[in-house]
Amino acid sequence: MSQDLRSISVARVARSSAHAVPLAGANEAPAHAYRTAPLAHLCDTLDAMFEACVKFPEPSDSTFFARSMRIALTEAAANPELLTPAQREGSTENYRRHLLAADPEGRYAIAALVWLPHQASPVHAHHTWCGYAVLDGTLSETVFEWNGAQHCASATRTQARHCGAVSFVRGGRGAIHRLGNCSDAPAVSLHIYGVAGAQIATHVNDIVRTADAPALV
Repeated sequence: MSQDLRSISVARVARSSAHAVPLAGANEAPAHAYRTAPLAHLCDTLDAMFEACVKFPEPSDSTFFARSMRIALTEAAANPELLTPAQREGSTENYRRHLLAADPEGRYAIAALVWLPHQASPVHAHHTWCGYAVLDGTLSETVFEWNGAQHCASATRTQARHCGAVSFVRGGRGAIHRLGNCSDAPAVSLHIYGVAGAQIATHVNDIVRTADAPALV
C-alpha cells in the first residue's frame, strides 16, 4: 500500500465494526453473508478514500481516488482469505454475483462475481465508476468504442485478464467492455461500484447495442 493510502487508513481500523454491512446479492442464497477481516479492511480503506476526497464534488474524478482504488483492489486480491467458500460458489444459469458489503451512506457496494466456464456479461458501459480485480482464474475482456452517430459500439481489442489484474474506470460510454470466462476452469473477480447496495442490479451496467460483438470462445 502507498504511504498516502496507508496514512489515511490506519486511523479507521479501530472503527471497522461500524462500517459497511454485508448483504446477500441478487444471485446469491441470502443465508450465509459474512464479512471477513480482509473485507472489513477494504471497507475501512474505501471510507478513508472518500474522507480524503470530501472536497471533490465527485471523488472518482480525482487522480488520488483512482490511484488509491487500484492499490486497494490489488491489496484485497492478494489476500486468499478475502472470500468465504460460499462466496466463491457459482451458478450454472449465469455468472453469479455475491453482494459482500454495502456502505451505509450509499457511496459504494462491493461484490464478488463467480464465472463458470464460458459465462460472460453483456456488452456494457457503466452509469457509475467501478473497479475490479481478478481473484482466481483468467477472464477475457473485450473493449468497445462507442459510435454516437450510429448509436452502437464496436469491438477494438480483446485481452486476457489474469489473476491479480486490476482495472478502474469512471462512468460513461468512454469505457465499454464485456467480461467473460473462455477457459475450462471457474474464475472469480472482485468488483466495487459507486452505488448503494440496493442499486447494484439496476444502477451500474448500461447495456449497449453492438455492431460486431465477437463470440466468446
